Amino acid sequence: MNYAAFARLVAPARPSAQLWRLVLGVILTGAVTIGLSQSVLAIARVALDENAFWLFLAEVETARTPMGLLILLTSLGGMGLGAVLAARLLHRRGLVSLIGPVPLALRQALRVLGALALLYGAVALLPPWPLWSDTVPGVPPGLWLALLPVTLLALLIQTGSEELLFRGYLQSQLAARFRHPAIWIGVPSVLFAIGHYAPLLYGGNAVVVMLWALVFGVIAADLTARAGTLGPAIALHLVNNFIAIAVTSLQGEMSGLALRQLPFGAGDEAAVAMILPADLILLILGWLAARIALRV
Repeated sequence: MNYAAFARLVAPARPSAQLWRLVLGVILTGAVTIGLSQSVLAIARVALDENAFWLFLAEVETARTPMGLLILLTSLGGMGLGAVLAARLLHRRGLVSLIGPVPLALRQALRVLGALALLYGAVALLPPWPLWSDTVPGVPPGLWLALLPVTLLALLIQTGSEELLFRGYLQSQLAARFRHPAIWIGVPSVLFAIGHYAPLLYGGNAVVVMLWALVFGVIAADLTARAGTLGPAIALHLVNNFIAIAVTSLQGEMSGLALRQLPFGAGDEAAVAMILPADLILLILGWLAARIALRV
């Protein structure tokens, strides 16, 4: 494993690699994330009447409508904001030190986006998947296209914020303190996976979904270490979430922006378990395509 390029992100973290700083940074990030979400609710509570507020709250919690899901995705930007504040206040690191050189990060992201477009295009040209013929309409095509720029922006905020926290901040700070990749790749990936544990939503599949998120975290961490910027990980995360949220989603929660919906929801344990292996294979193929595009 050639992780020499990761020095770009690790070097700025070395002068403040004390674990107590990192713990305080995680606490600060959590406070900012929760505070931002509560501020949105407080503004809505003041601006809306009683019935409208509870309808608004239900929309955000279930994310079954475009507005509800857009607000939910955007509110997760608190993670990125919290990570940037923690890096500045506790480690004297700027935003660029979490992302890497911006021009390089953008070039790498575009390469990965191109490789993933070819991969998903090739998958789309394969014989029709049985599940696709059973999908049901989601957002009307005209509205979906009109919302597409806002959808992409909200997804970029959500995925970019998660990458800033888990790969840009946590991974680089841990790498400045510990030499072995098992620690600075493993710990952020485990925390990322725990954040995706949702037994009330996925039932018996909750642990499997969490393990899928763990694999994603390891892959994103590996790409970050090989590339030396957050560009590839953000690109992979953005494409993955765009497909799962805006193109074809499960029915029910988090379906508010999908063009098409699968014929089942997260609570259908047998159906969800059936698609997870194929989803995992596609994720691994995406990782390989990204590495080929980056030549790392």
